[in-house]
Amino acid sequence: MALDNETLGSLRIDRSSYIDDSGSGKKILLWISIGVVIIAAIVAGYIFFGGKTPEVTTITAQAESTGPSLGNAVLNASGYVVARRMATASSKVTGKVLEIFVEEGMEVKKDQVIARLDPINLQNQLTMSERQLDASRRELAEIEVRLAEAQRNLERNESLIKQQLVSQTALDSSRAEVNALAARLEASKAQVKVSESNVVMRRTDYDDLQVRAPFSGVVISKDAQPGEMISPLSAGGGFTRTGIATIVDMDSREIEVDVNEAYINRVKANQKVEATLDAYPNDSIPAHVINIVPTADRMKATVRVRIAFDKLDPRILPDMGIKVRFLDDQPLATNAPKGPRIRVPSVAVQREDGGAFVWVINDKRVERRAVTVGPESDGNTEVLAGLTGGEELVSPLVPELVDGGKVKIKDDNE
Repeated sequence: MALDNETLGSLRIDRSSYIDDSGSGKKILLWISIGVVIIAAIVAGYIFFGGKTPEVTTITAQAESTGPSLGNAVLNASGYVVARRMATASSKVTGKVLEIFVEEGMEVKKDQVIARLDPINLQNQLTMSERQLDASRRELAEIEVRLAEAQRNLERNESLIKQQLVSQTALDSSRAEVNALAARLEASKAQVKVSESNVVMRRTDYDDLQVRAPFSGVVISKDAQPGEMISPLSAGGGFTRTGIATIVDMDSREIEVDVNEAYINRVKANQKVEATLDAYPNDSIPAHVINIVPTADRMKATVRVRIAFDKLDPRILPDMGIKVRFLDDQPLATNAPKGPRIRVPSVAVQREDGGAFVWVINDKRVERRAVTVGPESDGNTEVLAGLTGGEELVSPLVPELVDGGKVKIKDDNE
Protein backbone atom coordinates (compact mmCIF):
# COMPACT_ATOMS: atom_id res chain seq x y z
CA MET A 1 0.00 0.00 0.00
CA ALA A 2 1.53 3.27 -1.05
CA LEU A 3 1.98 6.02 1.52
CA ASP A 4 1.16 9.55 0.57
CA ASN A 5 3.15 12.58 1.63
CA GLU A 6 0.69 13.56 4.33
CA THR A 7 1.06 10.19 6.04
CA LEU A 8 4.86 10.43 6.02
CA GLY A 9 4.73 13.98 7.36
CA SER A 10 2.66 12.80 10.30
CA LEU A 11 5.50 10.45 11.34
CA ARG A 12 8.20 13.23 11.48
CA ILE A 13 9.27 14.32 15.02
CA ASP A 14 8.63 17.93 15.75
CA ARG A 15 11.82 19.05 17.60
CA SER A 16 10.59 22.53 18.08
CA SER A 17 8.43 21.28 20.89
CA TYR A 18 11.56 20.74 23.06
CA ILE A 19 12.57 24.35 22.71
CA ASP A 20 10.14 26.78 24.19
CA ASP A 21 10.23 30.48 23.96
CA SER A 22 12.26 30.82 27.22
CA GLY A 23 15.31 28.86 25.75
CA SER A 24 15.38 26.13 28.45
CA GLY A 25 16.45 23.51 25.90
CA LYS A 26 19.55 25.49 24.97
CA LYS A 27 20.51 25.69 28.65
CA ILE A 28 20.24 21.91 29.00
CA LEU A 29 22.54 21.38 26.05
CA LEU A 30 24.98 23.97 27.45
CA TRP A 31 25.19 22.28 30.87
CA ILE A 32 25.66 18.86 29.23
CA SER A 33 28.59 20.27 27.22
CA ILE A 34 30.14 21.85 30.33
CA GLY A 35 29.84 18.56 32.21
CA VAL A 36 31.59 16.67 29.42
CA VAL A 37 34.45 19.21 29.41
CA ILE A 38 34.86 18.99 33.21
CA ILE A 39 34.93 15.19 33.15
CA ALA A 40 37.50 15.26 30.33
CA ALA A 41 39.64 17.73 32.30
CA ILE A 42 39.47 15.55 35.40
CA VAL A 43 40.50 12.48 33.42
CA ALA A 44 43.35 14.35 31.72
CA GLY A 45 44.54 15.81 35.03
CA TYR A 46 44.54 12.40 36.62
CA ILE A 47 46.48 10.97 33.72
CA PHE A 48 49.10 13.73 33.50
CA PHE A 49 49.26 15.08 37.04
CA GLY A 50 47.74 12.49 39.28
CA GLY A 51 47.85 8.80 39.54
CA LYS A 52 50.81 7.13 41.19
CA THR A 53 53.45 9.78 41.89
CA PRO A 54 56.92 8.30 42.57
CA GLU A 55 58.13 8.86 46.13
CA VAL A 56 61.83 9.70 46.36
CA THR A 57 64.53 10.65 48.82
CA THR A 58 67.00 13.38 48.00
CA ILE A 59 70.55 14.54 48.69
CA THR A 60 72.15 17.94 48.15
CA ALA A 61 75.17 18.10 45.87
CA GLN A 62 78.14 19.60 47.72
CA ALA A 63 81.10 20.97 45.79
CA GLU A 64 84.47 19.67 47.00
CA SER A 65 86.51 22.26 45.16
CA THR A 66 85.98 24.95 42.56
CA GLY A 67 89.69 25.49 41.94
CA PRO A 68 91.68 24.08 39.05
CA SER A 69 92.41 20.39 39.18
CA LEU A 70 96.01 19.22 39.60
CA GLY A 71 95.53 16.00 37.66
CA ASN A 72 93.36 13.03 36.83
CA ALA A 73 92.03 11.28 39.91
CA VAL A 74 92.12 7.52 40.30
CA LEU A 75 90.71 7.45 43.84
CA ASN A 76 89.00 9.74 46.33
CA ALA A 77 89.18 9.51 50.12
CA SER A 78 88.63 11.63 53.19
CA GLY A 79 90.56 11.91 56.44
CA TYR A 80 92.04 14.35 58.92
CA VAL A 81 95.07 16.56 59.38
CA VAL A 82 97.26 15.13 62.15
CA ALA A 83 100.47 16.19 63.86
CA ARG A 84 103.06 13.44 64.10
CA ARG A 85 104.81 15.28 66.93
CA MET A 86 102.55 16.31 69.78
CA ALA A 87 103.18 16.08 73.53
CA THR A 88 101.71 17.14 76.83
CA ALA A 89 104.47 18.77 78.87
CA SER A 90 104.47 17.66 82.51
CA SER A 91 106.66 17.90 85.57
CA LYS A 92 109.03 15.09 86.55
CA VAL A 93 108.23 15.69 90.22
CA THR A 94 105.05 16.14 92.21
CA GLY A 95 104.39 19.68 93.34
CA LYS A 96 102.08 22.67 93.36
CA VAL A 97 101.95 24.90 90.30
CA LEU A 98 103.28 28.34 91.17
CA GLU A 99 103.34 30.07 87.77
CA ILE A 100 102.40 29.28 84.17
CA PHE A 101 103.97 31.36 81.43
CA VAL A 102 102.05 30.19 78.33
CA GLU A 103 98.56 30.48 76.87
CA GLU A 104 96.78 28.73 74.01
CA GLY A 105 98.14 29.74 70.62
CA MET A 106 101.56 30.84 71.88
CA GLU A 107 104.69 29.70 70.08
CA VAL A 108 107.41 28.21 72.27
CA LYS A 109 111.00 27.19 71.68
CA LYS A 110 112.73 24.00 72.74
CA ASP A 111 113.66 24.03 76.48
CA GLN A 112 111.73 27.25 77.06
CA VAL A 113 110.33 27.44 80.63
CA ILE A 114 106.55 27.21 80.42
CA ALA A 115 105.73 26.75 84.13
CA ARG A 116 107.31 26.74 87.59
CA LEU A 117 106.37 24.69 90.65
CA ASP A 118 106.55 25.67 94.31
CA PRO A 119 110.23 25.10 95.36
CA ILE A 120 109.90 25.15 99.19
CA ASN A 121 109.95 21.40 99.88
CA LEU A 122 112.70 20.57 97.41
CA GLN A 123 114.75 23.54 98.54
CA ASN A 124 114.76 22.13 102.08
CA GLN A 125 115.71 18.68 100.78
CA LEU A 126 118.52 20.16 98.69
CA THR A 127 119.85 22.10 101.69
CA MET A 128 119.78 18.98 103.86
CA SER A 129 121.63 16.89 101.23
CA GLU A 130 124.29 19.59 100.86
CA ARG A 131 124.82 19.61 104.64
CA GLN A 132 125.11 15.81 104.66
CA LEU A 133 127.77 16.09 101.98
CA ASP A 134 129.67 18.65 104.05
CA ALA A 135 129.51 16.40 107.13
CA SER A 136 130.78 13.41 105.13
CA ARG A 137 133.73 15.41 103.86
CA ARG A 138 134.62 16.60 107.36
CA GLU A 139 134.47 13.02 108.64
CA LEU A 140 136.71 11.94 105.77
CA ALA A 141 139.25 14.64 106.67
CA GLU A 142 139.25 13.51 110.32
CA ILE A 143 139.88 9.91 109.33
CA GLU A 144 142.73 10.94 107.06
CA VAL A 145 144.41 12.82 109.94
CA ARG A 146 143.99 9.89 112.34
CA LEU A 147 145.27 7.46 109.71
CA ALA A 148 148.39 9.59 109.16
CA GLU A 149 149.05 9.63 112.90
CA ALA A 150 148.51 5.87 113.16
CA GLN A 151 150.97 5.24 110.34
CA ARG A 152 153.63 7.36 112.13
CA ASN A 153 153.05 5.35 115.33
CA LEU A 154 153.41 2.13 113.35
CA GLU A 155 156.69 3.26 111.83
CA ARG A 156 157.99 4.32 115.26
CA ASN A 157 157.05 0.98 116.86
CA GLU A 158 158.67 -0.92 113.98
CA SER A 159 161.98 0.88 114.66
CA LEU A 160 161.67 0.46 118.44
CA ILE A 161 160.92 -3.25 118.27
CA LYS A 162 164.29 -3.77 116.57
CA GLN A 163 165.85 -2.24 119.65
CA GLN A 164 163.51 -4.37 121.78
CA LEU A 165 162.13 -1.22 123.41
CA VAL A 166 158.46 -2.14 122.75
CA SER A 167 156.62 -5.41 122.82
CA GLN A 168 155.25 -7.29 119.82
CA THR A 169 151.77 -6.62 121.13
CA ALA A 170 152.24 -2.87 120.82
CA LEU A 171 153.44 -3.31 117.26
CA ASP A 172 150.46 -5.50 116.35
CA SER A 173 148.07 -2.94 117.88
CA SER A 174 149.60 -0.18 115.79
CA ARG A 175 149.21 -2.23 112.60
CA ALA A 176 145.60 -3.08 113.46
CA GLU A 177 144.76 0.55 114.08
CA VAL A 178 146.29 1.56 110.72
CA ASN A 179 144.32 -1.13 108.88
CA ALA A 180 141.08 -0.15 110.64
CA LEU A 181 141.52 3.54 109.83
CA ALA A 182 142.38 2.70 106.23
CA ALA A 183 139.13 0.73 105.94
CA ARG A 184 137.17 3.57 107.55
CA LEU A 185 138.84 5.96 105.11
CA GLU A 186 137.60 3.95 102.14
CA ALA A 187 134.09 3.77 103.65
CA SER A 188 134.13 7.50 104.28
CA LYS A 189 135.18 8.17 100.69
CA ALA A 190 132.26 6.04 99.49
CA GLN A 191 129.90 7.94 101.79
CA VAL A 192 131.13 11.22 100.33
CA LYS A 193 130.35 9.93 96.84
CA VAL A 194 126.88 8.89 97.96
CA SER A 195 126.31 12.34 99.44
CA GLU A 196 127.55 13.99 96.25
CA SER A 197 125.17 11.87 94.17
CA ASN A 198 122.33 12.76 96.50
CA VAL A 199 123.11 16.46 96.08
CA VAL A 200 123.17 16.07 92.27
CA MET A 201 119.82 14.29 92.38
CA ARG A 202 118.26 16.97 94.59
CA ARG A 203 119.60 19.71 92.36
CA THR A 204 118.13 17.92 89.34
CA ASP A 205 114.78 17.66 91.11
CA TYR A 206 115.03 21.33 91.95
CA ASP A 207 115.74 22.19 88.32
CA ASP A 208 112.78 20.01 87.30
CA LEU A 209 110.50 22.42 89.14
CA GLN A 210 110.80 24.50 85.98
CA VAL A 211 108.75 22.73 83.32
CA ARG A 212 110.31 23.19 79.88
CA ALA A 213 108.99 22.72 76.36
CA PRO A 214 110.20 19.38 74.92
CA PHE A 215 110.43 20.85 71.40
CA SER A 216 109.55 23.98 69.46
CA GLY A 217 105.89 24.30 68.59
CA VAL A 218 102.55 25.90 69.39
CA VAL A 219 100.56 25.52 72.60
CA ILE A 220 97.11 24.17 71.75
CA SER A 221 95.88 23.38 75.26
CA LYS A 222 96.55 24.78 78.73
CA ASP A 223 95.85 21.91 81.10
CA ALA A 224 96.65 23.33 84.56
CA GLN A 225 96.30 26.52 86.57
CA PRO A 226 98.43 28.09 89.35
CA GLY A 227 97.64 26.54 92.72
CA GLU A 228 96.84 23.07 91.35
CA MET A 229 98.88 19.98 92.14
CA ILE A 230 100.83 18.39 89.30
CA SER A 231 102.27 14.89 89.22
CA PRO A 232 103.70 12.65 86.49
CA LEU A 233 102.01 9.64 88.11
CA SER A 234 98.55 11.22 88.55
CA ALA A 235 98.75 10.60 92.29
CA GLY A 236 95.98 12.12 94.36
CA GLY A 237 93.01 11.15 92.17
CA GLY A 238 91.05 13.64 90.11
CA PHE A 239 92.42 16.65 92.03
CA THR A 240 95.93 16.21 90.63
CA ARG A 241 96.85 17.27 87.11
CA THR A 242 99.21 15.22 84.97
CA GLY A 243 100.14 17.89 82.42
CA ILE A 244 100.81 21.60 82.12
CA ALA A 245 100.18 22.23 78.42
CA THR A 246 99.90 20.35 75.13
CA ILE A 247 102.37 21.42 72.45
CA VAL A 248 102.19 20.60 68.75
CA ASP A 249 105.11 20.72 66.33
CA MET A 250 103.41 22.48 63.41
CA ASP A 251 106.17 21.34 61.05
CA SER A 252 105.02 17.73 61.55
CA ARG A 253 101.51 18.22 60.11
CA GLU A 254 100.38 15.61 57.62
CA ILE A 255 97.25 13.80 56.45
CA GLU A 256 95.93 10.41 57.49
CA VAL A 257 93.19 8.76 55.45
CA ASP A 258 91.58 5.33 55.58
CA VAL A 259 91.33 3.76 52.14
CA ASN A 260 89.02 0.86 51.45
CA GLU A 261 91.19 -2.21 51.06
CA ALA A 262 89.44 -2.98 47.77
CA TYR A 263 91.00 0.15 46.25
CA ILE A 264 94.38 0.20 47.99
CA ASN A 265 96.02 -1.12 44.80
CA ARG A 266 95.48 2.33 43.31
CA VAL A 267 97.78 3.94 45.89
CA LYS A 268 101.58 3.86 45.91
CA ALA A 269 104.43 5.64 47.66
CA ASN A 270 105.30 9.17 46.42
CA GLN A 271 102.05 9.30 44.43
CA LYS A 272 100.80 12.82 43.77
CA VAL A 273 97.76 13.87 45.78
CA GLU A 274 95.40 16.80 45.58
CA ALA A 275 94.05 17.76 49.02
CA THR A 276 91.13 20.06 49.85
CA LEU A 277 90.33 21.24 53.35
CA ASP A 278 86.66 21.15 54.28
CA ALA A 279 87.11 24.68 55.66
CA TYR A 280 88.56 25.99 52.37
CA PRO A 281 86.88 23.98 49.58
CA ASN A 282 88.04 26.37 46.83
CA ASP A 283 91.76 25.86 47.41
CA SER A 284 93.62 22.78 46.24
CA ILE A 285 96.75 21.83 48.17
CA PRO A 286 99.42 19.70 46.46
CA ALA A 287 100.66 16.74 48.48
CA HIS A 288 102.18 13.30 48.05
CA VAL A 289 101.93 9.86 49.64
CA ILE A 290 104.50 9.17 52.36
CA ASN A 291 103.74 5.50 52.79
CA ILE A 292 101.04 2.92 53.24
CA VAL A 293 100.85 1.63 56.80
CA PRO A 294 101.40 -2.14 56.41
CA THR A 295 98.33 -3.30 58.31
CA ALA A 296 94.59 -3.36 57.75
CA ASP A 297 91.69 -2.67 60.05
CA ARG A 298 89.61 -5.83 60.00
CA MET A 299 86.60 -4.06 61.50
CA LYS A 300 86.43 -1.32 58.85
CA ALA A 301 88.23 -3.17 56.03
CA THR A 302 90.47 -0.16 55.48
CA VAL A 303 94.19 0.58 55.22
CA ARG A 304 95.73 3.75 56.60
CA VAL A 305 97.70 5.97 54.23
CA ARG A 306 100.03 8.80 55.34
CA ILE A 307 100.22 11.86 53.10
CA ALA A 308 102.64 14.81 53.35
CA PHE A 309 101.93 18.37 52.24
CA ASP A 310 104.29 19.68 49.57
CA LYS A 311 104.15 23.05 51.32
CA LEU A 312 102.66 23.83 54.71
CA ASP A 313 100.04 26.54 55.04
CA PRO A 314 99.17 28.38 58.29
CA ARG A 315 95.50 27.63 57.63
CA ILE A 316 96.13 23.90 57.96
CA LEU A 317 95.34 22.98 61.56
CA PRO A 318 95.49 19.61 63.33
CA ASP A 319 92.27 17.58 63.36
CA MET A 320 90.78 19.49 60.41
CA GLY A 321 88.68 17.45 58.01
CA ILE A 322 90.20 17.04 54.56
CA LYS A 323 89.42 15.32 51.28
CA VAL A 324 92.09 13.94 48.97
CA ARG A 325 92.25 12.86 45.34
CA PHE A 326 94.95 10.36 44.44
CA LEU A 327 96.24 11.33 40.99
CA ASP A 328 97.67 9.27 38.18
CA ASP A 329 100.92 9.96 36.35
CA GLN A 330 99.25 11.29 33.20
CA PRO A 331 99.32 15.05 32.48
CA LEU A 332 96.01 16.87 32.75
CA ALA A 333 94.24 17.20 29.41
CA THR A 334 93.76 20.71 28.06
CA ASN A 335 90.03 20.07 27.53
CA ALA A 336 89.49 18.69 31.04
CA PRO A 337 86.34 19.99 32.79
CA LYS A 338 86.99 23.20 34.72
CA GLY A 339 83.83 23.22 36.80
CA PRO A 340 83.46 22.27 40.46
CA ARG A 341 84.13 18.69 41.46
CA ILE A 342 81.22 17.14 43.30
CA ARG A 343 80.94 13.72 44.95
CA VAL A 344 77.53 12.11 45.06
CA PRO A 345 76.40 8.64 46.09
CA SER A 346 76.87 6.17 43.26
CA VAL A 347 73.23 5.11 43.65
CA ALA A 348 72.25 8.61 42.45
CA VAL A 349 73.99 8.15 39.08
CA GLN A 350 72.25 6.38 36.21
CA ARG A 351 74.49 4.90 33.52
CA GLU A 352 73.03 4.23 30.13
CA ASP A 353 74.50 3.79 26.63
CA GLY A 354 77.97 4.77 27.80
CA GLY A 355 76.75 8.00 29.41
CA ALA A 356 75.87 9.04 32.92
CA PHE A 357 72.81 10.89 34.14
CA VAL A 358 71.38 12.24 37.36
CA TRP A 359 67.86 13.28 38.26
CA VAL A 360 67.73 16.86 39.50
CA ILE A 361 64.70 18.02 41.48
CA ASN A 362 63.28 21.45 40.78
CA ASP A 363 59.93 22.53 42.20
CA LYS A 364 58.93 18.88 42.89
CA ARG A 365 59.63 17.86 39.32
CA VAL A 366 62.61 15.87 38.05
CA GLU A 367 65.02 16.74 35.27
CA ARG A 368 67.14 14.07 33.60
CA ARG A 369 70.57 15.70 33.25
CA ALA A 370 73.70 14.35 31.61
CA VAL A 371 76.90 14.62 33.70
CA THR A 372 80.60 13.88 33.34
CA VAL A 373 81.75 11.48 36.05
CA GLY A 374 85.18 10.69 37.45
CA PRO A 375 86.46 7.90 39.67
CA GLU A 376 84.27 5.97 42.07
CA SER A 377 85.30 4.94 45.58
CA ASP A 378 83.70 4.13 48.90
CA GLY A 379 80.23 4.18 47.37
CA ASN A 380 80.63 7.71 45.94
CA THR A 381 81.18 8.94 42.39
CA GLU A 382 82.95 12.16 41.48
CA VAL A 383 80.95 14.41 39.14
CA LEU A 384 83.32 16.58 37.11
CA ALA A 385 80.77 18.55 35.10
CA GLY A 386 77.02 18.99 34.79
CA LEU A 387 76.18 19.80 38.41
CA THR A 388 76.66 22.78 40.68
CA GLY A 389 76.85 22.80 44.43
CA GLY A 390 73.52 23.05 46.25
CA GLU A 391 71.37 21.25 43.68
CA GLU A 392 69.02 18.56 44.96
CA LEU A 393 69.22 15.06 43.46
CA VAL A 394 67.20 11.88 43.68
CA SER A 395 69.17 9.33 45.69
CA PRO A 396 68.79 6.42 45.46
CA LEU A 397 67.17 6.13 42.06
CA VAL A 398 63.64 4.74 41.81
CA PRO A 399 61.74 3.40 38.80
CA GLU A 400 58.98 5.29 36.98
CA LEU A 401 60.93 8.56 36.88
CA VAL A 402 59.97 10.64 33.85
CA ASP A 403 61.82 13.71 32.63
CA GLY A 404 59.68 16.65 33.74
CA GLY A 405 57.44 14.41 35.82
CA LYS A 406 56.20 15.16 39.29
CA VAL A 407 57.62 13.37 42.34
CA LYS A 408 56.79 13.22 46.02
CA ILE A 409 59.65 13.81 48.44
CA LYS A 410 59.62 11.66 51.53
CA ASP A 411 59.03 13.42 54.85
CA ASP A 412 57.57 16.36 52.95
CA ASN A 413 54.47 17.47 54.84
CA GLU A 414 53.16 19.64 52.06
